[in-house]
Amino acid sequence: MTTGSSSETVLVAGGGQSGFQAAASLRDKGFTGRVVLVGDEPGVPYQRPPLSKAYLKGTAGEEQLRLRPEDFFAEKGIELVPGRVASVDRAASRVVLESGEELAYDHLVLATGARNRVLPVPGADLDGVLMLRTRDDADRLRSSLERASNVVVIGGGFIGLEFASHAGRPVTVVEAQDRLLARVASPEVSEFFKELHEKAGHTVLLGTGVTALHGDGHVSSVELADGSRLPADLVVVAVGVVPETTLASQAGLTVTNGVVVDEHLRTEDSKIFAIGDCANFPCVHAGAATRLESVQNAVDQARCVAAAITGDAAPYDSLPWFWTDQTDAKLQIVGILANADQTVVTGDRAEGRFSVLSFRDGVLIAVESVNRPPDHIAARRLFTAELRPSYADLEASSFDLKAHVKSRSAA
Repeated sequence: MTTGSSSETVLVAGGGQSGFQAAASLRDKGFTGRVVLVGDEPGVPYQRPPLSKAYLKGTAGEEQLRLRPEDFFAEKGIELVPGRVASVDRAASRVVLESGEELAYDHLVLATGARNRVLPVPGADLDGVLMLRTRDDADRLRSSLERASNVVVIGGGFIGLEFASHAGRPVTVVEAQDRLLARVASPEVSEFFKELHEKAGHTVLLGTGVTALHGDGHVSSVELADGSRLPADLVVVAVGVVPETTLASQAGLTVTNGVVVDEHLRTEDSKIFAIGDCANFPCVHAGAATRLESVQNAVDQARCVAAAITGDAAPYDSLPWFWTDQTDAKLQIVGILANADQTVVTGDRAEGRFSVLSFRDGVLIAVESVNRPPDHIAARRLFTAELRPSYADLEASSFDLKAHVKSRSAA
């Protein structure tokens, strides 16, 4: 394995989880060239998941968010450059920052992430209408919560529900789909979390669209599709994200629901990779081109690219997994939940400790575990085995994942 010439430069565009990990993994792999990390937020790279949980609640501070202390970057020889890459000159192998500064590269890693989807209704720009993506967003939300009387969350996905869980007061959640977490969870899990939030005092409105936000400068109400209005002096918009592909498009790279890359996460330009939330890659676990928004995917793709740059390339095949913490429930998901045609619920749903096993064509494709960490660990072991278990295989073990793992290990 080679580790790259000491004269080479790897430039990473984006200072989020995937960008940081790419830079750190290059050093872990022994890369001795120049590593430049360009990020558009001040300070050192930080983790985003706590923003809608502990940081919002005030139980974690800015230091707990940091992915590494400031001196880590100097010790590893990782140059932190504040700003944003404005354009890529592929012919000259260089980028231009918004400041006008030019930086040359031998390898360019696009880790530009995603941006919040804007609510396309009148009044979305009123004061008191906020989103959550950055540390500054979380600071504004925390401050606004202290003064708010009526809080409405638009969107019943991970971020919207995590905010509701840690807001410290009852809120109203408005979801256009007919169930919560519709994009990422099974109907059984969706229903459980609806009940969970209602028990916590939140109001959950499903199958309900928002047509306008009203107020005189500051938001005062949310108008629903049926014409009714919800009082609101704080509205949190959490209707998903879109990949940040502007830079890739301007550079003439192929963009389709993200920057299109091959199994090594390389674009059609051999010097340019894309990773994390912005990358659309051939996912062996989904059997199709996929874009994933998760810490696991960001970290593992960054490591994959660092290996490729240092001469140890291998196709990206990491197992997808996700998690969310809401009120007193921890949901952990393994696999890609799409087009399931059969499900089995194990454990005790009434006690809030259960798992949902999802199958497609008789083969296990995903496991969702609520407050059942042992099931999650067992599922990850099963999914990384050569063959995924079938419905019949697990039925023989009474759908006990740990027992099935033991039986397979003993075989």
